[in-house]
Amino acid sequence: MTVDNQREAVDQPRDDLREFFAYRVDPTAQLRNEIVTRHLPLARAIALRFARRGEPLDDLVQVASFGLIKSVERFDPTVGTSFAGFAIPTMVGEIKRHFRDRTWPLHVGRPTKDLLPQLRDATDQLAVQLSRSPSATEVAQLLEVSVDTVLHALEARSAYRTTSLNATADGSDRSTRPDLGSIDPELIAVIDRHTVTGLLERLPDRERRVVELRYFAELSQSEIATQVGISQMHVSRLLRKAIARLERPNNTSK
Repeated sequence: MTVDNQREAVDQPRDDLREFFAYRVDPTAQLRNEIVTRHLPLARAIALRFARRGEPLDDLVQVASFGLIKSVERFDPTVGTSFAGFAIPTMVGEIKRHFRDRTWPLHVGRPTKDLLPQLRDATDQLAVQLSRSPSATEVAQLLEVSVDTVLHALEARSAYRTTSLNATADGSDRSTRPDLGSIDPELIAVIDRHTVTGLLERLPDRERRVVELRYFAELSQSEIATQVGISQMHVSRLLRKAIARLERPNNTSK
């Protein structure tokens, strides 16, 4: 049954339902539940409109039903429209909001999401007028936005659906995973060196020099003593003091 047929089937509320909408008098919630139940086929018909966009139908029916409940709570019979006439746009709006906010696997800004329907309509309109696919510049001129904005939206649109790393490539049985690079262990070393460099800069000059010779140049304490011109015992004291400074949370030079 189509949406129009469903609408005609449910758009004949009884007097007691009209009273509910007018005064919201329903201590047991029986009338409210009856209204929702009577219109569930309409919610399913709305969900079927969006069934081929990658989302499970059951999820879309649930979203449409949520919109139906909101319609029951917000409907004003004094406006002049029928309940179905009010509920259908509400349910459609909930489903569109679901697609906009819940179905993107990657974060995309709301302005870009809102631009995508306009981008699709503008592309279709220009394709009919020009008898060819329009350029990004032509689409941007029609929408009165920059070319960069159009290109950004086109790139974001490709992020609406992601592919599993185990998916096959080029229609073959070969997974895409072997084509991916591995983690470079040197990346961790770079982070460690950056961290140590920042800590060493807070040490007094002599302590920093001793630490660098001991742990970077890998000299013995006696070799360090000869190079710096101090005793081996002094080198040992400086190393202990430097390590103690580095282990303090605030790493002060006191």
